Amino acid sequence: MGIGHEEIPQGNARTRAWVPPLLRRILLVNAMPLVLLLAALLYLDQYQTGLLEAEVTTLREIARIYAGALGESAVQEDEGQRPKLVPDKAAPLLRNLTDPTPNAQARLYSPEGDVVADSRVRQGAGGTVVTEPLPPAPNRGAFMGGVSAVYDRLLAWLPHGDHPQLVDNAPGAGPEWQPDVREELRLLSANQGRQVPSYIRRTPDDRLLISVAEPVLRNRATVGIVLLTRETREVDNSLLAVRLSILGLFTLALALTVLLSWYLWRTIARPILRLAHSAEHLREGRGRAGEVPESLLTHKDEIGELAHALAESAAALWARMDATERFAADVAHEIKNPLSSIRSAIETLRRIEEPDKQRRLLAIIAEDVGRLDRLISDISDASRIDAELSRAAVEKVPVTPILETLADINEATRKPGDARIELGISEPTAAVQAVEGRLVQVLRNLIGNAESFSPPNGRITLRAVDAGPMVAISVEDEGPGIPEAKLEHIFDRFYSERPQGEHFGQHSGLGLSISRQIVAALKGRISAENRRNAAGDIIGARFVVLLPRG
Repeated sequence: MGIGHEEIPQGNARTRAWVPPLLRRILLVNAMPLVLLLAALLYLDQYQTGLLEAEVTTLREIARIYAGALGESAVQEDEGQRPKLVPDKAAPLLRNLTDPTPNAQARLYSPEGDVVADSRVRQGAGGTVVTEPLPPAPNRGAFMGGVSAVYDRLLAWLPHGDHPQLVDNAPGAGPEWQPDVREELRLLSANQGRQVPSYIRRTPDDRLLISVAEPVLRNRATVGIVLLTRETREVDNSLLAVRLSILGLFTLALALTVLLSWYLWRTIARPILRLAHSAEHLREGRGRAGEVPESLLTHKDEIGELAHALAESAAALWARMDATERFAADVAHEIKNPLSSIRSAIETLRRIEEPDKQRRLLAIIAEDVGRLDRLISDISDASRIDAELSRAAVEKVPVTPILETLADINEATRKPGDARIELGISEPTAAVQAVEGRLVQVLRNLIGNAESFSPPNGRITLRAVDAGPMVAISVEDEGPGIPEAKLEHIFDRFYSERPQGEHFGQHSGLGLSISRQIVAALKGRISAENRRNAAGDIIGARFVVLLPRG
């Protein structure tokens, strides 16, 4: 057994399914409507992006045509001077170009950012200037507006890809909004291959406007920039139709959720209620067989697991009661032995008068009384461990300070020839979830056991190493090792495998059993193994305590 690895016990056949049946049902109930709605939302997001990108592409091509026409027909070139736009030529040309395009407005800017021409500005009667605004947005009604508002809020929570720049309802985001023309022209001059970004915005009166800008060139010189803006009502209409479809899907998903929730109640809640009644019957102690319905035990899902667990818990409770009875019998047997020895020694003491024999008998009685006292103390400790640990608060306990303290105590109390404790800590900051006093008790038991089997001037090594979610604390000695057939039996109650020459009765046989009891209560494991050299010879024993990492 390697102290850096931990075997994970395999469950029975009922727990080997990759996805448990009940989990599949819960996922089906909760995920089906959400998947439908999410798919629709994501599809609409892509659909809206596609529509907007198509509109931007179309509008940009139109703007390029406008810019080309203006560059050829509305630019004046004088020798030795930079080409410049002619407003008298540009204005009528720009109006003629935009007339076939409904809901559109084109503006022509000079390199200084001034408006040269506007397709919505015309010369009226008497020389007056008339500005024709874009047609007002159609009223979609309170219901449709509410649907769109709610949907837009939901859509804002979803991740979006790289869309054209969006200008929301800012103070200047109306039809008259325009980009920083001078900055755009500066960037165009610095980078001839740069494309002016498109601008998509929704105005306060619920218009969806797209604006694209293209430079007006003459002989590769930028003489202005044309900004083409168009209202895309078709996008809103298409999105509204899809949103209504999503409402239908949502209604269907809601109905499915209600029906499947009722099914979930029938298949989970009612069986759990029956199990609760069975637990009540078990609490009343109606025999060893229990009261778990056979129909629940035949379930092939988590309900069946719970039913089996309840039935097995009842069986374990009876097994614990049987173990308590056996423990009481073992205690009676172990106590009876020293009592019988004491009684025999007292009866013999009454019949003899030789002082030497009387002293030997009194020494036997004293040893048996001491053995009896140790036995009763260990039995008392073992009997209250479970109850004490169930009340004690498990906390994070650093391992290194405990091991260092135990080594210091050994060094201070060690007699000539006794074993010396050495530390081999590979994880100085290791900490475990435990009760400190009980953890110290386990380690003292293991160290005391190692000292009993260590040769004169031997070495006992305490280690703390990482074992994944656990911390492995080991106690190694240089003694004769443990018989392979006894590696598990040494943890049994009242089992004693003592070194040669040790006086009988010095140990109760409960030390390792108590240690395993404590470690198990702390959600850990304790095991024993033999240490071997390269040739395979036993060079000592190792006890390993695995506890959850703190």
